[in-house]
Amino acid sequence: MRSYTQFYIDGQWTAPITPRTAEVINPATEEVSGEISLGSPADVDKAVAAARRAFASYSETSVKDRLDLLEAIQAEYIRREAELGEAIMVEMGAPTALANGFHTLLGKGHLGTAIEVLRAFKFEEQRGPTMIRKEPIGVCGLITPWNWPMNQTCVKIFPALAAGCTMILKPPQLAPYSAQILAEMIHAAGVPAGVFNMIQGQGSVIGAALSKHEDVDMISFTGSEPVGVQITKDAADTVKRVGLELGGKSAWIVLDDASLPANVAGATAGMMGNSGQTCSAGSRLLVPASRMDEVKKIAAEAANGVTVGDPAGNFAMGPVVSKSQYNIIQQYIEKGTAEGAELVAGGPGRPEGLDKGWYVKPTVFVGTNDMVIAREEIFGPVLVIIGYDDLDHAVAIANDSNFGLGGYVSGEDVDTCRAVSRRMRTGAIWVNGGFDFNAPFGGYKRSGNGREWGELGFHEYLEVKSVVGW
Repeated sequence: MRSYTQFYIDGQWTAPITPRTAEVINPATEEVSGEISLGSPADVDKAVAAARRAFASYSETSVKDRLDLLEAIQAEYIRREAELGEAIMVEMGAPTALANGFHTLLGKGHLGTAIEVLRAFKFEEQRGPTMIRKEPIGVCGLITPWNWPMNQTCVKIFPALAAGCTMILKPPQLAPYSAQILAEMIHAAGVPAGVFNMIQGQGSVIGAALSKHEDVDMISFTGSEPVGVQITKDAADTVKRVGLELGGKSAWIVLDDASLPANVAGATAGMMGNSGQTCSAGSRLLVPASRMDEVKKIAAEAANGVTVGDPAGNFAMGPVVSKSQYNIIQQYIEKGTAEGAELVAGGPGRPEGLDKGWYVKPTVFVGTNDMVIAREEIFGPVLVIIGYDDLDHAVAIANDSNFGLGGYVSGEDVDTCRAVSRRMRTGAIWVNGGFDFNAPFGGYKRSGNGREWGELGFHEYLEVKSVVGW
């Protein structure tokens, strides 16, 4: 049992102003794994005041001072990385190989990238008679989701620290443990009092208080579209900057010259990774309609080959994060069947032999782009395969979405892959795989605004000042 009942405010672990706790449920067992305190607007006021006081001095620190702090955090991260992986496995049900692998690697990678970018970043640039200065925006409210807890927390905290900002982190209520450990690391690394603050609690309470607060200069939020819309409305009265990374319904276009066994199987298995709880997952697999029979067979074999079970065991997929999430996914699976989509793998209910825990069958449908299962973000291990007639048709299907976060193109002819990627209206596209911590990440359309990752992620936390006559 974990008990995290104190917040980190002004350099100290402190009790909430109004004591109130909530249980945290292990999604693999449906049992209580610990408790956290739930903060209030009064706690937010206290943390914002600390961050505002600290900003006056921290914003004036040198690049070397900030590099020293980030490198000290890096040493703590490496020392306690295994603890982070264990926490992620318990809080959200990620299989141990994933929790101790890509989950913690992403946080460490964003930290290392922030250090690299800061070493070379130009905060001043003279153009003719004018000096263009990039200055920290101020006090930032950082609101993070549960699905990739270290990735989406670290991609905000470390660029903000590097830019000279102070902050209040609101971690996800469903997955609060890894953020608590990260806060302990940052404290141990010697962060100045008030620069980094953390309050656990409900998004509707803490997130709203941060979004509306007069002394918060920016909100960075990753999560669902409806919540992002509400945050934007809450922030409007104080005209603060709002950065949003929201939902997705990303298309994965497999070109006619691509190897179907490799790409269809890879896309299917990829959709099931992290139990399908990835905003940029390729949840719409677009394939040549003339080869659909072959595609269905490959996808079914790949989905049926995904092992599901106890995150502590040697399984590819664990549970989804909560009972509520499980029920939502089941409703979508039922909706797909009702719409007339062809079920080629998985389906409703838990996988055989699992009668406890929020486990979902790796599910594959063949459908059309007008179906609800192809329009709305399911956020579970559910793939929709859609046939296309030619490249124009494939691009039209890919772009026929309210979202535009991620996209994928697989094919042998690189020039064709590049041409297709140029026409896709989405913020990030992966051509034949690959990975890059410096690639800007963010959405078009209802998938959000602003960019994170690498150098572009720094700009989210900076104001631009022109000094004319320098």
